[in-house]
Formats: sequence, C-alpha cells, structure tokens
Amino acid sequence: MITEHEGIMASQDVAGHGRGGASSFLYDPKIRGIFYQAIVFIGLFAFVWWIVGNTIDNLQRSNIASGFGFLRGRAGFDISQFLIDYTSDSSYGRALVVGLLNTVLVAVFGIFTATIVGFLVGIGRLSQNWLIRKICTVYVEIFRNVPPLLVIFFWYFGVLSILPQPRDSINLPLNVFLNNRGFSVPKPIWSEGAGLVALAFLIAIAGTFLVRRWARQRQMATGQPFPVLWTGLGLIIGLPVLAFVVTGFPLTWELPELGRFNLRGGFQIKPEFLALYLALSFYTAAFIGEIVRAGIMGVNKGQTEAAYALGLRPGPTTRLVIIPQAMRIIIPPLTSQYLNLTKNSSLAIAIGFPDLVAIGGTILNQTGQAIEIVAIWMVVYLGLSLATSAFMNWFNAKMALVER
Repeated sequence: MITEHEGIMASQDVAGHGRGGASSFLYDPKIRGIFYQAIVFIGLFAFVWWIVGNTIDNLQRSNIASGFGFLRGRAGFDISQFLIDYTSDSSYGRALVVGLLNTVLVAVFGIFTATIVGFLVGIGRLSQNWLIRKICTVYVEIFRNVPPLLVIFFWYFGVLSILPQPRDSINLPLNVFLNNRGFSVPKPIWSEGAGLVALAFLIAIAGTFLVRRWARQRQMATGQPFPVLWTGLGLIIGLPVLAFVVTGFPLTWELPELGRFNLRGGFQIKPEFLALYLALSFYTAAFIGEIVRAGIMGVNKGQTEAAYALGLRPGPTTRLVIIPQAMRIIIPPLTSQYLNLTKNSSLAIAIGFPDLVAIGGTILNQTGQAIEIVAIWMVVYLGLSLATSAFMNWFNAKMALVER
C-alpha cells in the first residue's frame, strides 16, 4: 500500500517534472547564449538604424547631397607640398591622394628613423659606459613623458622657426642650405637611360636577398659564415654605378643658389615636414628604445656567457647572439609603435603640414560632406594599419626561432 507521505512526494515529483519541462530552455546554456546574442544584435541593429535615419534627416534639412560625387569637383586651393602634379584646378579626389601620399611619406621616413634611433637608445640603456647609459635614460624619460603635440611644437617653433632668414642661410657642405623656410638640397634631374639605372638597383636588391638566403643555408649546413653585408653593399652600389657608366651618366644636379633675398633652384624640404618628421621619429624612438631594452633583458644571461666562453667579443655577441633571440620579444610591441607613429601623423594639422587630415578638413569646410570625409579618413587609416600589421606579422614569422 502507498502511504500518505509517499503519495505527497510523488505528486511533488510530477509537478517538478512539469515545471522543469517548461523552464528547461531558460537553463540550457546554449539556448540562453543564442537568446542573449539575438537581443544584443537586435539592439545594435536598431541603434544603427536610428543613427542612419537621423543622419539622413539632418542632411535633408541642411540641403546637403550625400555621396562621393563631390570628389570630381574643382578643389580651388593650393597645397604647399605634393609628390604628384597638383594645382588649384585639380579635383578634390586628387587633393586627397596628395594628402595620403604625404601621410605615407612621413610614416615611412619616421618609422625608418625611429627604428634606428630606438635600437641605439635601447642598446645604450644597457651599456657598461655610465655616461652613455645615463644619456639614453634621460632621453627616454623626457620624450616618453611629453605629449607628441608638444614635441612637434618644440621642433617647429623652438628649433626651425628661429633659424636664420633665407638671405642669411646656413651654408652646409654639398651646396645644402638651412634656414627658417626649410632645407634646400640639390635636385636630381634624370635624363634618358635613367630607367636602366633603376633596373640595376632593383636587380642588386634582389641579388642581395638571394645571397643572404644562400649564405644562411650554407652556414646552417657547414657552420661557415659568409660576408653578406659587404657583398650586399658591393651589389647595391656597384651595379647602379656600372649602369651609370654604361648609360653615360644620365644624371645632372640643379643646385640651390643663394640670391639677394631668397634661394633659387634645388629642392626645398619644408619646415612643416621637418618638424613633423623629427618630432614623431624622436618621440617614437623613446618607446622603441624601451621595447628593445626589454627584449634584450628577456634573453637568458647564459647566452651571453656562452658566447664569451666561445671567444666572441661584446659587439658580435650582441649582434649575432642576443639581438636575433630578442627579436621574437621586440617585434609584437614594435608593431604597435609603428601604428602609433602613423596615426600620430594626423597631428600635422597643428603646424599646417598638408597631410590627409589637413587636406580633408579643408575639403570638408568647402563642401560640407562631413560624413564622407570622415569615412575616407577611417578607411585610409584602417587600411594603413592593416597593411603595417600584415607586414610585421610576416616579418615576425620569418624571424621566429626554428629548431634545428
């Protein structure tokens, strides 16, 4: 017989199973996750829909036509520095291309200089020489704790603007003049046959990479090193010089000449470019120096002791043993500094350098196409960042240590 207590327990079990069947979906982690994701997606979609609708309404009230057709319109303004042909009659699209090329120019030269200075400072921070170590430490502490915009102002207003007037230019060797209007250098003028020289230079670079690859394989197989540096320099210098001789020296120089009030001829590097380039290079180099120092300190000290035991001097030990192992630590944060330098180039607008942001701002003021201009800025900087990251990821994979 079933007692009264057992009957009550059975009825509670039946009721519990009924409630469990109704609420099992809420306690299923998979279904609950899908539910919350759907809620978030619907909320984001509704927010974007509201933003787009509000933007369209505002554009209609302001009588502003959306789209990128304005890029074909006449720009109507001059640009002080350009790498491609440009006049005020050029289109807005061409003006943006000029700004993009100026941004890339600053980024490439800045990254190159910052890398060299940063590596020297990072190694100097670990030097046994007290004076070198302290100088590098002071350099890092100063530049790391000052905003980059102030560094740009320092170079522009504190260094370049106080240089002499053009008629009192500082005459440097090789017909180079320095004044508060920039840096005047001889301008190369190429004639027929210059293409062969350029081709010889490209062949020399490709040959250097092939020699380096062969030398590495040879050293891995036999342990015997090969003078890749001197061989590469011989190729890169020798082949173009040989091409110069064969083509009859297809290069002349237009020298800057000091007139009564100004300089004539040559090629002038504007002070805005110099200030931005020097500021971003030296500012970023301070961070790269700390990255290099951390990478070197991350290598086991036993590697240095083993190299000394084999008879290697400190210089070859650092170059051949320590740095190659430290690169796997250095490269990932180094990529972030390259991206920061590229994005910090947008501060050029503060001193009037015609980069992408400065030219885009001028176009925005003339046309009122704010959404399109901001979209172009975002796409361009995103593309530059992704390209830089892709290259550095490839380089990181090439530098990874491989077990023999």
